[in-house]
Amino acid sequence: MTDFDYKKLDDIIHSRIRLAVMAVLMTVTEADFTFLKKQVNATDGNLSVSLKKLEEAGYLKVTKSFIERKPSSKYQLTEEGRTAFKVYIDQIGKLLGK
Repeated sequence: MTDFDYKKLDDIIHSRIRLAVMAVLMTVTEADFTFLKKQVNATDGNLSVSLKKLEEAGYLKVTKSFIERKPSSKYQLTEEGRTAFKVYIDQIGKLLGK
């Protein structure tokens, strides 16, 4: 292990659902709630809470609109979120000796 510091593991990202959401959002420009729900296999309630925590941390931006009178929420990572995820992955790599 090289320079691993468990204190650098971001508690916001370290949750399983939030980690999965961050990983998915790193691979797309933006995603809607339904897409994220399917990708991370979470319930509406658990996903909503996790998305709110990521938003409050400044890691993602939410754009709300209506499509054919139905509410639609689009999520995308902020630069701060991308950086935090990269630091998190770097620390996991150090833990694994990579």
